[in-house]
Amino acid sequence: MTTVSPHSAHLTFRALEPIHGMIYFTPHGPDAYRELGITDPRMMYFAARSAAFGQVPAEVTIATFFNFNPAAVRAVIPAAWEIASPADIFRARLRAVDRSLRQVWGDDISGPEVRAAAELARRAAERACERPQGRPLFAAHAAPPWPDEPHLVLWHAQTLLREYRGDGHVALLLTEGLDGIEALITHSATGQISPEVLRASRSWSEAEWADGVRRLRERGWLTDDGAVLSEQGSERRGAIESRTDELSVYPYEAIGEAGCARLRALAAPLAIRVTEGDLGFPHTLSARYRQALETDV
Repeated sequence: MTTVSPHSAHLTFRALEPIHGMIYFTPHGPDAYRELGITDPRMMYFAARSAAFGQVPAEVTIATFFNFNPAAVRAVIPAAWEIASPADIFRARLRAVDRSLRQVWGDDISGPEVRAAAELARRAAERACERPQGRPLFAAHAAPPWPDEPHLVLWHAQTLLREYRGDGHVALLLTEGLDGIEALITHSATGQISPEVLRASRSWSEAEWADGVRRLRERGWLTDDGAVLSEQGSERRGAIESRTDELSVYPYEAIGEAGCARLRALAAPLAIRVTEGDLGFPHTLSARYRQALETDV
């Protein structure tokens, strides 16, 4: 195994992220879940992403997803398991992935670029599987068997790498004493995404958001107006992000710096096609992905 820098691990994760992330926007997802009788959009999201755990109570999803309003989770979990089994929901999610990637990549789903990217990403993800301790959401998704087709292998590999990184990030947020809504507020205070988007998408009320802002301002994380990070808040948020990169290095050591560079070169054009392939990506997010991909690679 060769050493990989945290920066390289970060860039490699970001190059592949749209390939996984499209599942949260593609219309093929709701279509697949409706085939099972699931019609509520919130239920679709929480059930599909936590189906790998099996028939768990809401508390497991609340704990591992971290920054969603617990009431929103309890409204649909475990009710989802009365409509369809976790195994059926998990398979429906993969069907949606298959339909989506076939739409945007066409015959290239089994082409040399996808095959090579899938092989590299799988090697990294399989190394992550050697160290699942403390990463519950990753471990749940690592348990099912690998799919056979290259485009699905690539998606599944990035899913594992994403959840591996995310579990580490959650551990660091907890270490800093942040709760779910406070983590969202510090994210919005970086200016990367509006507070309205984060608040609404995670089902927090304006009053709950305002109370979180107050708590962070009192602890010195935010400026007096609560709109942006203070110097202390910027330093601590930056430390969380840097340490997240450091904790995500382990899987990529299986392919080394050269393999990471090769994987980014292969994945970036595929990821751009995903963001521009009529799969429901919000325009601002698609533009941000493309700018990052073109800059990083």
